[in-house]
Amino acid sequence: MSGSNKSLVVTILAIIGAIVVAGWVLKITFNLLGPLLVIAVAVLIYLMFFKKGAR
Repeated sequence: MSGSNKSLVVTILAIIGAIVVAGWVLKITFNLLGPLLVIAVAVLIYLMFFKKGAR
């Protein structure tokens, strides 16, 4: 194997690894999206009522 072939193989493996990692990140993100949205809405409602009560 010459130097250019080795760097090509390393590049291809790095791209495949990046795609796999991106897939895991997206999977985890979408699995957590529902609970995070519920928590965000609950916090917004709490802040709205808290601000109204403070006035």
